[in-house]
Amino acid sequence: MSLKDQITEDMKTAMRAKDSERLLTVRTLLAAMKQKEVDERVVLDDVAIVAIVDKLVKQRKDSIAAFESGNRQDLADKEKAEMLVLQGYLPQRMSAEETTAAVQAIVTELGAKGPGDMGKVMGVVKTRLAGKADMGQVSAAVKAALAP
Repeated sequence: MSLKDQITEDMKTAMRAKDSERLLTVRTLLAAMKQKEVDERVVLDDVAIVAIVDKLVKQRKDSIAAFESGNRQDLADKEKAEMLVLQGYLPQRMSAEETTAAVQAIVTELGAKGPGDMGKVMGVVKTRLAGKADMGQVSAAVKAALAP
């Protein structure tokens, strides 16, 4: 079963269970997927769907930080619940050690020497680790690997 089919089935399950919070989150994800398909005139594969889910999770993290700094814990809790639902569609993430090792291998493979090579390294890292690792961790690992 593709990820798209699983998400559609989860929407139907949430409807049957009258789980309105989960249903709203899944419908938001489906709307984002449909928007991407219409805008780019493509059929999304699992990799593209994971990228969309990753983007939505990042938006939720940013919202949580903003709501907590504004003392709106009720809204932060709602965003956290949505983020948990969305994270269920992401593949298992790499640990910090695995991420660092993968980044180090790519840096060695490319022969990158210093901070000036960060763009080149990040381009390769993004394609290889997209959906598998937290890009915040990846960026920090690349900076550490290229530090003089």
